[in-house]
Amino acid sequence: MSADPRDEIVEHIPALRAFALSLTRNGAVADDMVQDTLVKAWTKIGTFEPGTNMRAWLFTILRNTYYSNRRKAGREVSDADGIFTESLSEKPAHDGRLQLADFRRAFVQLNDEQREALILVGAQGFSYEDAAETCGVAVGTIKSRVNRARARLAELLKLDDEDELEMTDQATMAVVAAGRAGGALG
Repeated sequence: MSADPRDEIVEHIPALRAFALSLTRNGAVADDMVQDTLVKAWTKIGTFEPGTNMRAWLFTILRNTYYSNRRKAGREVSDADGIFTESLSEKPAHDGRLQLADFRRAFVQLNDEQREALILVGAQGFSYEDAAETCGVAVGTIKSRVNRARARLAELLKLDDEDELEMTDQATMAVVAAGRAGGALG
């Protein structure tokens, strides 16, 4: 770990952007949220306790920024047609393209808390404890959200234990594979 905690912030930017994209489903808004998070972290670096989890601290700031912005907006913009979701990235054409599109449509149907829990635990590799701390809830609450989200995804995707997904997106595979290992997708 660096002597100055500011040196560590930069290495977490890609993960922050991925988390922001998962919450907002809009690249421009996600970039703004990451920038706001970095400014807040930089100006409040004195409140960071060296030796603690910098990534969890940054994700907490980003999460709080997201919910503050939602409260200020007063209402959520609907993406029923998937226009914003489709603009997040363009995947190369391959056998799993249709499955990935199906997964995206199912993933955006999860509520914010479930989507957030899956991203933190499944795609970002947070422990349940770190995810719970980031979200300000009990560990059991995070476990419940993850299990309910995985079960809902399996239902929406009409998956059972024998089904295979042919996707190359590693974050997506991490979320789904973790559920299969625990038997939550059956």
